[in-house]
Amino acid sequence: VEALPRGILFWRSFTHWVGGMGVLVLAIAILPSTGNALYLMQAECPGPQVGKLVPKGKTSALYLYLIYGVLTLVTVILLFTGGMPLFDSVCHAMGIAGTGGFGIKNDGVSYYNSPYLEGVITATMILFGVNFTLYYHRRFREVRKNTELRVYFCIIAAATGLIMLNIQPIYHSVGKCFRYAVFQVASIMTSTGFATADYNNWPLFSQMILLLLMFIGACAGSTGGGFKISRLLILCKAIPKQLSLVIHPREVKVIRMDGKPIDH
Repeated sequence: VEALPRGILFWRSFTHWVGGMGVLVLAIAILPSTGNALYLMQAECPGPQVGKLVPKGKTSALYLYLIYGVLTLVTVILLFTGGMPLFDSVCHAMGIAGTGGFGIKNDGVSYYNSPYLEGVITATMILFGVNFTLYYHRRFREVRKNTELRVYFCIIAAATGLIMLNIQPIYHSVGKCFRYAVFQVASIMTSTGFATADYNNWPLFSQMILLLLMFIGACAGSTGGGFKISRLLILCKAIPKQLSLVIHPREVKVIRMDGKPIDH
């Protein structure tokens, strides 16, 4: 990939960045309003439910892209201040934001061999896996109570801890185990795909955890791929409901997420 001209490398990263949030969402944000903005957003945005930040769908799309752009710019600045060249910082930031992991080096992120840069990329990958509507909320208490967000961070913490224990005999260092484990967990769970370690050489237990994380994915309403945590939560609540209906067919049970009823 390093043999390609910079223009091509930038173009593939830029188109990837635009597609991360969604081309339809961008169209809603910049084109004249058609009155069907919410329906277009529902077609583009991942997750079981799509809500508007403000009453107008066009303004909601504009805010989403503004949040997306600001987070990308912050990522560029953090990477650049860590010693990564500006061009590399821009391309990697767009790859992180779109959670698809387009790189410009054959060795990927491990080319830079910097714990600081790995830490920044890990943190930003996790942040881009969060539902973007939560960044708009001005009340931290409401964001903290969000069930999907709490489960998202709990899964990351649990997976990192289990993998750290499992790969301890390979690296013989708690610091290295944490550094490699949390990076790979964040990368695979958000579907970004960056790698700093060859996890093909890891024990089967760690590989199976990463495989499960790949299927689960990040939060709904993020740029991450996968099944989405909100769907997993709804599934976990739907199973006991369906089993209860077998015993009590006339029983009425409503599945709720964060106190709000979910449409059947």
